[in-house]
Amino acid sequence: MTGTLLRPAATAAASIPPERRPRKTSPRIGSHAFLMLLLIGFLAPVAWAIVSSFKQPNDIIRDPLGFDVTTFTLDNFTAMFQDVPIAHGFLNTAIVLVVKGGITLFFAPLAAFAFAKYDFVGKNLIFGTVLVTLMLPTIVLIIPLLLEMKTLGWVNTYQALILPGAIDAFAIFWMRQVISAVPDELLDAARVDGCSEFGIFWRVIVPVIRPGLAGLAVLTIMNIYNDFVWPVIVASSEQMATLQVVLSTLAQNITGNRIGADYATVTGELLAASSIALIPLLVLFIVLQRHFINGILAGSVKG
Repeated sequence: MTGTLLRPAATAAASIPPERRPRKTSPRIGSHAFLMLLLIGFLAPVAWAIVSSFKQPNDIIRDPLGFDVTTFTLDNFTAMFQDVPIAHGFLNTAIVLVVKGGITLFFAPLAAFAFAKYDFVGKNLIFGTVLVTLMLPTIVLIIPLLLEMKTLGWVNTYQALILPGAIDAFAIFWMRQVISAVPDELLDAARVDGCSEFGIFWRVIVPVIRPGLAGLAVLTIMNIYNDFVWPVIVASSEQMATLQVVLSTLAQNITGNRIGADYATVTGELLAASSIALIPLLVLFIVLQRHFINGILAGSVKG
């Protein structure tokens, strides 16, 4: 009887012409519009800096928002490479990035594996202490670390740029969350097959947590690449300056190497250097975008 009563209503609804049916407003239109506005707001300064780096220095000051294709020039880039040791800054940053990033991506998951899959005395206390270090501001640790580097004789060396903060507390916490989601049955099966504990980590854990490891790699590279406070303090010499330190002293280097360099010249070369410094991170994020998003989702698993 219920089906008999409902059938006429369904038939009546189906008989309404499509143009007279009420249209459902999708909430995605508003959210997409809002996201587009955010995208424009974030990308507009970057796009302006890149476009302006190809303009004549005087045109940057005279007409900041305009761009004439006929005035396209590479003079800012050519002069910047002559006045600023940006290539040496790139080299120092690359060395620190490879070594420090490698230490982080190897030892942080290894420590997280111990916290996630083993029970030992003081486990919660040690892990709690690791989490407490996340609450300490970086400025609080600078003076003790600098005194330690001075005692060891590591000031203005790669050791001082690489070792402090190489095994990050956040990296251990994130990888613990990822590894906690790995089923214990996989580990038990590997032990039955005679695999060692390190073999379990390398052959079982690492392949499974690859998305989370890729996300951690992107964040680690970005943090090391953009780090400024610690390198400018512990590596003050021009020979050990990283890219961010070179960019911070760019205006001084330009005015010191070129007599009569005006504000427009400094601005043009600064925009050129900033555009070049942006390229590695931009390429990295475009290439690893899918892995980064998957890693973020993997790191959100509750352990």
